[in-house]
Amino acid sequence: MATTKKTTKKAAAEIVEAPAAEVRPAPPAELTVEVKRKILFVASEAAPFIATGGLAEVVGSLSKSLAQNERYDVRVILPLYQDVKKEYRKEFRFIGNIFVPLSWRNQYCGIFEYVKDNVTFYFVDNEYYFKRPGCYGYYDDGERFAFFCRSVMEILGFIGFYPDVLHCHDWQAALAALYLKTIYCYRPEYQFIRAVFTIHNIEYQGKYSLDILEDLFGISYRYQNLVEYDRCVNLMKGAIECCEKFSTVSPTYAEEIKDPYYAHGLDGIVRRNEFKLCGILNGIDPDYYDPATDKALFENYSAENIAPKAVCKEELQRMLNLPVKPDTPIMAMISRLVSHKGLDLVQEVIEQALRQDMQFVLLGTGDSNYENYFADLARRYPGKVVSVISFNSDLSRKIYSGADLFLMPSKSEPCGLSQMIASRYGTVAIVRETGGLRDSITPYGAGGNGFTFHDYNAYDMLYVINEAIGVYHNKEEWEKLVKKAMTTDFSWSKSAKSYESLYESVLK
Repeated sequence: MATTKKTTKKAAAEIVEAPAAEVRPAPPAELTVEVKRKILFVASEAAPFIATGGLAEVVGSLSKSLAQNERYDVRVILPLYQDVKKEYRKEFRFIGNIFVPLSWRNQYCGIFEYVKDNVTFYFVDNEYYFKRPGCYGYYDDGERFAFFCRSVMEILGFIGFYPDVLHCHDWQAALAALYLKTIYCYRPEYQFIRAVFTIHNIEYQGKYSLDILEDLFGISYRYQNLVEYDRCVNLMKGAIECCEKFSTVSPTYAEEIKDPYYAHGLDGIVRRNEFKLCGILNGIDPDYYDPATDKALFENYSAENIAPKAVCKEELQRMLNLPVKPDTPIMAMISRLVSHKGLDLVQEVIEQALRQDMQFVLLGTGDSNYENYFADLARRYPGKVVSVISFNSDLSRKIYSGADLFLMPSKSEPCGLSQMIASRYGTVAIVRETGGLRDSITPYGAGGNGFTFHDYNAYDMLYVINEAIGVYHNKEEWEKLVKKAMTTDFSWSKSAKSYESLYESVLK
């Protein structure tokens, strides 16, 4: 109530006569408790338990980073695969089991719990679906992940945790958002849960025949319009339609997937829903990828003392039977050997690049035609080329630390983590400007932390490789560039704040 100096006696009397009970003192500060925001990640993999690619790194690192903020109660739910690391699995705590309805089925679901880095992880156990080698690639993947997503919905009541935000990752978790907005939306305890969906790679969408919508997924045909696209069930499309917000793993990729060149047929759906789209660049865990403490390295070093990196290079050359030449640059690739990684560009010009004084090291597996090509390249260029056709985590760390240049010429790359890891280890990245590569690596000529080229052209790439080798031989400039790469902030701290803003926006 506002008063003036001319307050009347009657008004003053009314003020005096106001009941004292209406003036309530604030509660003591120690009694004020801020309610935590509850976030539940739904994902098919997460580091360090089970990993096949960048998705696991993101789920493991992002959940850990968010949990450092005391305003959030962060939990993650995953399938309990046969290949979950035994060192963690033996510590899991069995908390009970339920039966999960899925169309005409009623399946056993065991629930295990494990707490790490302030994050509570739940593991869904069903040996029929998950006691198999690996995570994906089975004829019944649709049914396996339908069971997983339906289990997520059923488990919430069992554990007494109804999240404010259900954050689903990629097509394997897409059905959780669909079930939330269809089957479960009529239950009071589910009505205030908001769904966020993150696309890690739009190429993999979860496509199935419309004939099995009810029988396999347990979704009524009255919801067919949500998932139908191009005359089939498209689970990613359904999640985009149902969620309050959806995101990609870099700002540039968020723009690219509106374009048919990158969207693998979903560009129309993305453009129709772009009002709820955002792009947030992934990060890496700087403690996990730290050349100062990494036990896999031949010698530890840091941005303040990069001299021991020369030891890593020398020992890598010895290990791979390359001539030990400290002044010869090593260019490395660590990649899945598939077409969208830009390997056709490498095939076209690598032999021209090898005419100069350089060494080339490749580590990876994938399509047989690329595996055969690079194995043959190593046979034809002994002492200059080494191709290791395998997946080897320990060797990858030794290559990240021992190489000088890291080549990543992808045709498309939603985010990419390898260029960040290489930079963290002082190995300067050469990338094509697409997706997260464009958002994380900036060109040396503009004062950046690496080398870039724009057009998907082999000779543009070759030009930049030659430019990078030229800078390498200017030792003073090269040392500055290495330090700049190593000190670029690729941590999750900035990205986690962006996700926090995203969550708050859907909860308003």
